[in-house]
Amino acid sequence: MSGFDKDTKPGQPPSEAAADDPWAKWRKPTDTPAVDVAKPAKTRPAAEPVAAVAAEPVAKCEKPVGTLGVNKDAAVSPRAPNKKPLRGGPPPRQTASAKYDTTGSKKAPVAKSAPLAKLAPAPRPVRDPNAPPPEGVRLSKVMSERGMCSRREADLWIERGWVFVDGERVSELGTRIKADAEISISKEAKHDQAKQVTVLLNKPVGYVSGQPEPGFTPAITLITADNQLKQSGDPEFKPWMLRSLAPSGRLDIDSTGLLVLTQDGRVAKKLIGDDSQVEKEYLVRVAGEMIKGGLELLNHGLELDGQALKPARVKQLNEDQLHFILKEGKKRQIRRMCELVGLRVIGLKRVRIGRVKLGDLEIGQWRFLRADEAF
Repeated sequence: MSGFDKDTKPGQPPSEAAADDPWAKWRKPTDTPAVDVAKPAKTRPAAEPVAAVAAEPVAKCEKPVGTLGVNKDAAVSPRAPNKKPLRGGPPPRQTASAKYDTTGSKKAPVAKSAPLAKLAPAPRPVRDPNAPPPEGVRLSKVMSERGMCSRREADLWIERGWVFVDGERVSELGTRIKADAEISISKEAKHDQAKQVTVLLNKPVGYVSGQPEPGFTPAITLITADNQLKQSGDPEFKPWMLRSLAPSGRLDIDSTGLLVLTQDGRVAKKLIGDDSQVEKEYLVRVAGEMIKGGLELLNHGLELDGQALKPARVKQLNEDQLHFILKEGKKRQIRRMCELVGLRVIGLKRVRIGRVKLGDLEIGQWRFLRADEAF
């Protein structure tokens, strides 16, 4: 016998079956006769007659309660698509089943909910035009007119409860009082006002006094410890002093001289208020030939933007220099006045505001307003 015949054990299928079954070599021998692998191991029972099946229906097997199996016969409700968008990504796509109903027709589009509106401020109460006018004057207006503080400061103090009218504390904005009522402020308000500073700057050419446009430098950038002219009794300069420090009056980019910056509303109102009577003095260098009667027109008789100017005091120091004293400060007023009489300004310097003079303050330097000075 060949080696192959020796390996073949009784009970195994012949070589043809072993070729079809690669595991036949390692199967354990059984006493059952060899079964042809081409045929199924078990034969199905013969089908019962149709009449018998109809007569004896097979009972449906119910699954025991409490198992973890899935009951495929139970009606599964379609899951609503998740319309909530993922964080940082687009909302999920709508499936075809969500677009069409059971009849096959397209569903009507669902109306989107309106976006949440921003909380609008509470509407102001509408005043009856036939109602009598409210009695009294606003407390903040009276305080400003009396020179106690600015209206903005007054509103702040009222909110904090630092204002007393006829001895009673007032803490409601918009309170109206009699014009002759007695007004006092608390120690906190006086302390807050004492901390406010006013500085005097000799502004150089090339700096703007107010809010700068792109490409321009505001004059307040010169208020640093290095540029300070220190005086006896001055407070130590601190960065917080720049907070709310604003210029009181114009001085255009081509002009130099005295510029006032203050945190004190009383100072600002006195210098630039509508009823301000504070004088501003200038030295002006001009070129060109003045028209006949031009000096008289500069003193009084000119108008700008359709409005007549207040009387000024103008005198000629020499053939190319004028001396101006004004009580108003319209935009580029002196330059425009000179143009109306045939002159062109080539240099302008402000040397005095009220009773405060520029003095020996060098260009680019600043100092605190002293306690013994007032405009």
